[in-house]
Amino acid sequence: MKSRDNFEKAKKTFRSNGGVLRMNEALQAGIHRRMLYSMLEAGLIEQLTRGLYRLTDLPPLGNPDIVSVSLKVPSSVICLISALSYHEITTQIPHEVYVALERGTEPPRLDHPPVRIFWFSGQAFTIGIQTYKIDGVPVRIYSPEKTIADCFKYRNKIGLDTAIEALKLYRGKKHFKADDLVKFARACRVEKVIRPYLEALL
Repeated sequence: MKSRDNFEKAKKTFRSNGGVLRMNEALQAGIHRRMLYSMLEAGLIEQLTRGLYRLTDLPPLGNPDIVSVSLKVPSSVICLISALSYHEITTQIPHEVYVALERGTEPPRLDHPPVRIFWFSGQAFTIGIQTYKIDGVPVRIYSPEKTIADCFKYRNKIGLDTAIEALKLYRGKKHFKADDLVKFARACRVEKVIRPYLEALL
């Protein structure tokens, strides 16, 4: 009976944190390491990635990889193809989570999911960040306009065709903001590259 009470108490702590806890957060909240392992064995929680646990009775994650990375590496920002995919302005399917980290940050040690890191510096890192609630978790993702500017900047790594396709798909959206696109292109120093493609679509 006591162990069931302990399980319920631990589950309550998980729920008050959106159903997801890091190992160190669980320990700080008074959930012992042994209790976590017992909950895992009992099927009450699942391990999303090393040191990150989630209640199993929650609805399935819609974007488990993005959510896992955001929880594990809170300083990161979802970028490039992963951001395009989230904003639905690409036909590409990301097989890794594309994340931006500020230059000088320590790279994350993740077993899963596969992550592709891009190092941004200064304003290129800080501008255009929007926070979206995904599966109840706040996730930092670059806005569509900033993401397209980044795609043109990193066109040699992800392909110019990917950047052009994203621009065309974004042009068809209701919330098309040409001025914001130019502003971010200027900040990313790709205004001259992007302008001919943009003008052809306007």
